[in-house]
Amino acid sequence: MRFVYSCFLFISCLSVKAQNNSFYKEKYRPQFHFTPPIHWMNDPNGLVYHKGEYHLFYQFNPFGNRWGHMSWGHAVSKDLLHWQHLPLAIPEEKDTMIFSGSCVTDVANSAGFATDKNQQPMVAIYTAHIEGKNQSQHIAYSLDDGRTWIKYNANPVLDLGKRDFRDPKVFWYAPHRKWVMVVVYPNEKEIKFYTSKNLKQWNLMSSFGPAGDTNGIWECPDLFEVPVKDQPGKTKWVLMHSPAPYMQYFIGEFDGEKFVNDNSNTKIYRPDYGPDYYAAITFNGLEKNQNPISIGWINNWNYANDIPTSPWKSAMSIPRKLCVKKINNEWVLIQQPVEQVKTLRQNEMTWKNITVTKNHRLPLNSQTLELEVEFTAAGETSGVRLAKDNDHFIEIGYDAKKQLLYIDRSKAGTAEFNPSFAKLSRYETAVAATTAKTIKLRIFFDKSIVEVFANEGEAVMTAQLFPEEAAGGIELFSTGKPAVFNMVKFYSLQSAR
Repeated sequence: MRFVYSCFLFISCLSVKAQNNSFYKEKYRPQFHFTPPIHWMNDPNGLVYHKGEYHLFYQFNPFGNRWGHMSWGHAVSKDLLHWQHLPLAIPEEKDTMIFSGSCVTDVANSAGFATDKNQQPMVAIYTAHIEGKNQSQHIAYSLDDGRTWIKYNANPVLDLGKRDFRDPKVFWYAPHRKWVMVVVYPNEKEIKFYTSKNLKQWNLMSSFGPAGDTNGIWECPDLFEVPVKDQPGKTKWVLMHSPAPYMQYFIGEFDGEKFVNDNSNTKIYRPDYGPDYYAAITFNGLEKNQNPISIGWINNWNYANDIPTSPWKSAMSIPRKLCVKKINNEWVLIQQPVEQVKTLRQNEMTWKNITVTKNHRLPLNSQTLELEVEFTAAGETSGVRLAKDNDHFIEIGYDAKKQLLYIDRSKAGTAEFNPSFAKLSRYETAVAATTAKTIKLRIFFDKSIVEVFANEGEAVMTAQLFPEEAAGGIELFSTGKPAVFNMVKFYSLQSAR
């Protein structure tokens, strides 16, 4: 208990300092992406909307800037942009770390944790990890809207005696009036579906996998219902998870017991085709008929511990609003930044019909920006360079002949902190031009993060970079034939701190 109390006091002090802006002025520190005040952070956990607040829990090391001592950090927000840091929610205890999981509002008090009829307990479902020995599913509950947490005295609620069995995502399946848990066998590349009436006793229903990307271990599953774009009333189900160090999804149907994939089981579909997006999950408890909203971890396990940031490490993505669309007879996940991001916009500038033969420097210098670009897919490659300073920049381009969107950060700044970072510098994905032969990009640059949404969110790419603070130039480029940039719109974005 002394360990728990010390953690609580420590993180309480940090949260007070964070609110007073003692942090968030460091080199590379994102200004509109969520980061902890200090120390290591990885997977988002327990995303839930409860009584007007968005709750973000996350894997957190209270004692250092590298992975270890996994516990649940905690923050809340009214708008998904401005976050209030709260004390440590669920701490490591003795030999048991607190790994990833989810959180629900137990409206009907199915678990029996409420002490009076007006309470709506929040229940966290997470993996208890004993290094090298066992992973099992535990629960904890809160009767004060997530401010303090009590571990269930009869844990574990699901223990198969396995060394690797983790990351439960739990949600309420209304048609059958039951809880559903989605959890993984990482090494077997299988996702298991369990059911419960009370969050305490769980029964296996079905499994899915292996399928798609089976190169890495499988982690952090999620299953959620999504609207079909431009088809009111129609929905599909998305099964999303993280084959390390990337992510993939499947789109199909879920009948309350099993998931059936409607796309190919061999083709890989990713929610993000860049190097730095992992462990994304969606919020529970959103209002009815609201699109699902997801948040992912911006980092890559190949170099995550070594990125050159201090006193914090890692960030969360811009929250993304989700739907699906059928393109060329394949179901595709469509992702867009939540609308609230627009409230940060200022200093709008617009250019139209710029013909670019080699390069064209815009009269701007910024590392916290949003850029909307629409250009004709002509020539060999064309696009945008950000963090431009002499020969340094990150290139976001489109190869018109191959119909490939790419990110290349090989010239973007420091990379010597880990050899894998330099090796993993260029990423690409197929993106077809519109019927008007144009490419539309919506780009967010935030100090050390770039997120690119192509053609209204049909493909997304996220990458970290570590430029010098003065490297804020913006350049349009084209190789081969001239490219016409029909529209370029710039916004500087206010800090959300």
